[in-house]
Amino acid sequence: MSTVGFTVPLPSLPSQLNLQKQDRKAPWIPTPQLLRKYPILRHLSSCKTLKDLTQIHAQTITTGIFSDNFVASRILSFAALSPHGSIPYARFLFYRIRKPDIFIANTLIRAYAFSPNPIAAIVFYSEILESSLVFPDVHTFPLLFKACSEIPSLRLGEAIHSQVCKLGWSGEVSVSNFLVQMYASCGLIDSAELVFDRIPECDDASWNIMIGGYLKCGVFESARRMFEAMPNRDVVSWSVMITGYMQGSCFKEALCHFRDMMEEKIEPNESVLVNVLSACAHLGAMEQGKWIERYMERKNVRLTVRLGTALIDMYSKCGSMERALEVFYRMKEKNVLAWSAMINGLAINGQGKDALNLFSQMEVQGIKPNEVTFIGILNACSHSKLVDEGCHFFHSMTSVYGLKLNAHHYCCMVDLYGRAGMLNQAQAVIKGMLFQPNSAIWGALLNACRIHGDTELGEQVGRRLLELEPNHSGRYVLLSNIYAACGRWDRVAELRRMMRERHVSKTPGCSFIDLGDAIHEFVAGDNSHPQLEMIYAKLDEMSQELKVAGYKPDTGQVLLDMDEEEKETTLSQHSEKLAIAFGLIKTDSGTTIRITKNLRVCKDCHSATKLISKIYNREIVVRDRCRFHHFRDGSCSCMDFW
Repeated sequence: MSTVGFTVPLPSLPSQLNLQKQDRKAPWIPTPQLLRKYPILRHLSSCKTLKDLTQIHAQTITTGIFSDNFVASRILSFAALSPHGSIPYARFLFYRIRKPDIFIANTLIRAYAFSPNPIAAIVFYSEILESSLVFPDVHTFPLLFKACSEIPSLRLGEAIHSQVCKLGWSGEVSVSNFLVQMYASCGLIDSAELVFDRIPECDDASWNIMIGGYLKCGVFESARRMFEAMPNRDVVSWSVMITGYMQGSCFKEALCHFRDMMEEKIEPNESVLVNVLSACAHLGAMEQGKWIERYMERKNVRLTVRLGTALIDMYSKCGSMERALEVFYRMKEKNVLAWSAMINGLAINGQGKDALNLFSQMEVQGIKPNEVTFIGILNACSHSKLVDEGCHFFHSMTSVYGLKLNAHHYCCMVDLYGRAGMLNQAQAVIKGMLFQPNSAIWGALLNACRIHGDTELGEQVGRRLLELEPNHSGRYVLLSNIYAACGRWDRVAELRRMMRERHVSKTPGCSFIDLGDAIHEFVAGDNSHPQLEMIYAKLDEMSQELKVAGYKPDTGQVLLDMDEEEKETTLSQHSEKLAIAFGLIKTDSGTTIRITKNLRVCKDCHSATKLISKIYNREIVVRDRCRFHHFRDGSCSCMDFW
């Protein structure tokens, strides 16, 4: 299982409409002039439920004022755009208006375009065209292009582009901006550039959308050049760049860009702060995350639900549960995402029972758990060997909470049974699924076979995975581990040959350590670090101390048929050992060393790190792709169950 059981939702790349939507007051609030004419509309300001809206609507019908389009548009706007509204009810209202105008139609198109079902915007637009109810205006097409971007559909986008040209509106900046976004969202960055170059007078939104398009298509260098060439760079422009880096998994670049932003004295908005905290979470950069929290305190930034949740996620993924809990209990408002982030943080840090206790508190507070909450709960049970509890929560999802099971939940159950050595039950879960198991589920079972040495089942599952994901290097490595453990070097060689023939490269193990001023990255056998000589000298010292303490390298972890001495050398240069050596050199005695690794920690490194924590009297926190390991005084928080 990956540690990414919970991820803070990142802000999307800003679009012109999103920004307008944020800056404008609620469109259903009547103007003072309209209120004087129709006082009943004052109730829209305090309307909180659909039932309230239907009562207001009923009163406008009985008094006859619903026939005024100004009144009808306010009620429809609430139904379409308010979080307390209902798009189906808005559609119902539209067809009850005697003579709907394009402003009212655009309101409903906007609602559909920003909904989970954006193609409904195109369907509705087609309906009103065919019925000749209204004729589109210049404000209609940005909304339609937005819908095409969200689907995404190049065919529909090109058809609407053709209509724009026929109507002579291709020179309108707002239309062109969203045309750029549509082509970029469909992967046609050259077409997006062509449209951008033909805009008569670009506004700030034009630049931001084109930069966002480059980032969405992975053309980072072009995005950076355009950003640097911008005539006016405000917080939105910086936010577009940082969000794009985050969505492209360029976490170090996102943090570097944030530092540049701070140097230029640009005040970050909430979206930027959420993004950079998420970057810190991915990199395990707690020192930089702590700086951001201190910045927020200095600037009196309100601890919103989004920011609080991002801080919880960051501290949890840096292995500091004390700080995560402190933020959690400091938050004045907590929604289901905040509770889920805290539960998942406890789960991946090996505090399964604490996660279950927090879930009980959540229920007492009247917060209804969602599907994400249960991923955290099931992870907690899996990592803490709470099999009975995990089974209870899994079955209660449907029977008690009325939630729908998805692949993540089944994957957690296979992992739960598999880690506990109950491979028959894990297979029964897969057989009982109502849909085809995905590669993650088979991967959980394969990992269980590796843990418990079931070569026969592991071979069956591994071969199935190689059919499903022939280009996934991790599947080859895991199956190789199973073969190597029982000395079947011919099979290991066969898998290596398959990888060469299919041009599959093994993902190199790399580890990060955050020392505040910079994030240092190490790969296995690293020869590139500027302080290389010092690091390897420390590594030699560690090796000697380990031998004195009775450590014997687990050469069975090396997937090459070489002599024992070569295997020992290979093991001693794993990336996390290099990072630990650097941490011992660069930090004061007694300081906690925090390492983030992109792959699962191997058995040998796990054993060695336990001893290193005792020899050097250090707490060492290692986050691998599965969970956290808190090493203290010769033992690990996982209790050797991972």
